[in-house]
Amino acid sequence: MTDTEASLTNSSGLSNYEHVTESEPHRAQTELGDATRPTEAQLEVTPSPAAETLSHAPRTESPPEEQESPEDAEEMPALSCHTEPMTKPPRCPEDTAPSGEPRTVRLDQTPAAPLTPADRLWTSTRDQAVKLRMEGSGPGSESPITVHQLLLETVESFGDHAALATKRDGQWVTVSWLQFYHQCRSAAKSFLKLGLERYHGVGILGFNSQEWFVSAIGCILAGGLSAGIYTTNSPEACQYVAANCEANVLVVENHKQLVKILQVKDQLPHLKAIVQYKDELQQKLPNVYTWAEFMRLGVDVSDEELNTVIDTLRANECCTLIYTSGTTGNPKGVMLSHDNLTWTSTAAGQMTGLIYGEEVVVSYLPLSHVAAQVNDMWLCIKYAGTTYFAQPDALKGSLGATLKEVRPTSFLGVPRVWEKIQEKMKATGAKASPLRLKVVGWAKAVGLQYNYSAMNKEHQVPWGFMLSDALVFKKVRVVLGLDRCKMCFTGAAPMTKETLEYFMSLNLPLLELYGMSESSGPHSLSLISDYHIMGCGKVLTGCKTKLDKPDEEGNGEVCFWGRHVFMGYLNMPDKMEEALDQDGWLRSGDLGKQNSNDCLFITGRIKELIITAGGENIPPVPIEDALKAEANIISNAMLLGDKLKFLSMLLTLKCEVDDNGEPTDDLSPEALAYCQRYGVTATKISEILANKEPAIYTAIQEAMERVNARAPSNAQKVQKWVILDHDFSVSGGELGPTLKLKRPVVTKMYQEKINELYCVVPEATTQG
Repeated sequence: MTDTEASLTNSSGLSNYEHVTESEPHRAQTELGDATRPTEAQLEVTPSPAAETLSHAPRTESPPEEQESPEDAEEMPALSCHTEPMTKPPRCPEDTAPSGEPRTVRLDQTPAAPLTPADRLWTSTRDQAVKLRMEGSGPGSESPITVHQLLLETVESFGDHAALATKRDGQWVTVSWLQFYHQCRSAAKSFLKLGLERYHGVGILGFNSQEWFVSAIGCILAGGLSAGIYTTNSPEACQYVAANCEANVLVVENHKQLVKILQVKDQLPHLKAIVQYKDELQQKLPNVYTWAEFMRLGVDVSDEELNTVIDTLRANECCTLIYTSGTTGNPKGVMLSHDNLTWTSTAAGQMTGLIYGEEVVVSYLPLSHVAAQVNDMWLCIKYAGTTYFAQPDALKGSLGATLKEVRPTSFLGVPRVWEKIQEKMKATGAKASPLRLKVVGWAKAVGLQYNYSAMNKEHQVPWGFMLSDALVFKKVRVVLGLDRCKMCFTGAAPMTKETLEYFMSLNLPLLELYGMSESSGPHSLSLISDYHIMGCGKVLTGCKTKLDKPDEEGNGEVCFWGRHVFMGYLNMPDKMEEALDQDGWLRSGDLGKQNSNDCLFITGRIKELIITAGGENIPPVPIEDALKAEANIISNAMLLGDKLKFLSMLLTLKCEVDDNGEPTDDLSPEALAYCQRYGVTATKISEILANKEPAIYTAIQEAMERVNARAPSNAQKVQKWVILDHDFSVSGGELGPTLKLKRPVVTKMYQEKINELYCVVPEATTQG
């Protein structure tokens, strides 16, 4: 062991690392070098009093270097803890280590975690293990490890690298992986002090933050089950989740979320404490703590006591719960094991070519959702990425500014996010000069041609592409903050072809992902080198896809097999018969087919299929998307007709949203432009509805007729439609947290309108 490494085992060495001033991050890197990356033996096997000292010492979180201007976009800005690009973890071990020196272990060589004996692939009980779906060799056969092992390997190799970044007083403040690890240990000790019982939940109710991450990992290290709760949940919905996971502790963001829990705490017999991680408490209450108070609670819990708990963690046991949105009943608690998360994040990163120590992401989608949690937390833990936390009003307008500051290396957006970016860009472009519009239009045509050629592997560069790239495409990337973004992903809901082609035309192809909570997130991935428009990519390496009961066109139910398949639904054994077939394949409930290149295409959802009174099966999404493409004043469209004699549709118009994200009566810029195109001066939805503005209603009807003209049968033609007086929203209940349409909820909310549509069978096509 070197003298510098030895210094890390005493309090002065740790103190020197912890108290690096903001002006000296590079000096500290130079002095400590690789020695700041403690070995597994130092961090886990031989705990020292110094570790406890570091856990509770004042943090010196260093802001990254000043960001470069867009004009310097060709160079990638360095993070404060990252001095040179890395393509793999440093300190790769040799076969032998010098005598007496701790041996460094790479993750692919990390000893497998002991497994709890199990002979079943699923369970609905919190403390039961499952049999892993391991392959005999090759992908899928890797040794299983726990969350702690995954984190420890990154800390060992990238201890001084920035793990998290939070904006405070206008400055980005970072936390290193070593600091993060010790904060997680401190949180784990505090959970134990509060009486967190094994396999009981810690509910986390708040916007994405450093405290969210620390709570989740700390809970897992303490033997609990991390359970995210959507911030939009009602008090009753929060109570359901907390009761279902038998939460001992609830971590809430602020007073607003605290009030929800206080309203239902008497219905939570297992609840022992509440922690508020933002702002001071407005009132001191028993067993309610601030974040600072919480982090000090476990000061007298020894490292040995925590390590004893960590040593009992097993890769085939549950550690995290993801609750479904509950559109068809109560939310289901999706049980994910250590192996589900550690194996899936490893496989997904390998398939997409993530680079150790170089990835940067912006965290803004709800961490309660599996897509955001895997992208923002688990992939970054595995690949030592840096997660920048967006502002809570990200989806209300501040996301764009954050992206331009952070310039992520990859970006995940649900379809509605990309659609909003598209709408804003179109509205801005409409104000450009005729000459600029002509140049941009020409460039987009070239860009679309180029990207279709690349997608089809023709590799033909059309004339003018380099000029288009210089004049338009690179500038667009800089404006969006995506100038160093290697991959732009979309998932969680279907994406329209129009939006996909729009971004292809700007040389910014969107890569579709497909998966579900029950598959630990991704099942198939599109790659920049291998994607198909409207396709969801190829199956995750080491996993398998089966199309059950395919029809004559090859459409069958998409079924999954692999180590990403979940453990089961907590306390819901009856639901497992629906989720898994007799051989253990996960049923997705989606209809899909594969092309000759094994790319998966989702063609419908079995539960969303409309079966008309005449017995015809009709997938609604293609018809809804087709109308929105024909009439871009339409924001949301929902097809109706299940067990009814004809199809009809509920429509909403594009509008502005207020500071709380609520839809207003004011038409959006794109909707205003649509109105102006037809000589209509209305600026509000209510003005259009008041007298059924003839020009707009006629334009929408003509768009509907164009869609109907392409229908394969008369049964698939929409005969009636109605415009609602406000757009759908998350707060209104019509959309889920990822902005996916909640059809059963909408049907119930607007039953009166639906009854009006179906009072009589129309003799001819009628406007709504």
